[in-house]
Amino acid sequence: MDRIIKISLGLFMIIVIVFASLISYQIFVETAYRTSLSSTYSYTCTFTTDSTLSNVTFFLPVPANPSGNSPVVAQFSDQAITGLPTNWSVILYDTGKATLVRITAPLITPPAGTLPVKPYSIVLSSDMKSGTVIDTRDPIQNSAFFHPVRDLRQVSCPPDSSRENGTPLCYHYLTALYADYQAVPGASVTITSSITGNNSWKIFEPGSNEYSTSIHLMMVGENHGWKNVNGSLWSSTGVYDTPDIFH
Repeated sequence: MDRIIKISLGLFMIIVIVFASLISYQIFVETAYRTSLSSTYSYTCTFTTDSTLSNVTFFLPVPANPSGNSPVVAQFSDQAITGLPTNWSVILYDTGKATLVRITAPLITPPAGTLPVKPYSIVLSSDMKSGTVIDTRDPIQNSAFFHPVRDLRQVSCPPDSSRENGTPLCYHYLTALYADYQAVPGASVTITSSITGNNSWKIFEPGSNEYSTSIHLMMVGENHGWKNVNGSLWSSTGVYDTPDIFH
């Protein structure tokens, strides 16, 4: 009888120790994740031309969620966008369907030596902390994105995506921007804009997940109106076995 009691007590102690170890492990993982978690957005917008542009007006989509909340809006409002020329005027608009930034400039003049094979570029950029964990699986609905979105379709990811963690999903879509400027007939103008949302942390080793979306448009000669713009999205990249990624 004593032997049975000793065995029972021994098993009970093992169970208690195992249970306590599991709880301690979960607390450690949760604490390490929370204290090391960092969520950031990186935004860029690049204007490239090989010729002088005059009387310039652009209406460009600003990355925002469907409710109009955007990490980039405050950066424009506070003039915290790196690379913004001093002679550019910037005004933000909320159309209800999209957040736009109007950029006007009397002239965009490339420096001497600019050629079609060596165009002039102006790069606007900003890195921003997010107060909440970024949804990198469904950024169109829950994170900063270029709206409005039309003709969204899933496509095959590039071959090199197999090296990424997780199961990347890739899409193409259309959006729009407004470009009005005068230029010589052969002038080449390219506008590219992108935003990347990234969550990173360290539990036993560094981990992260992210999404990235970009839009691209090339124009030749003068332009005076709205243009369809091709967009691409790469989402669900990285690690998702975190304690609770969206809270």
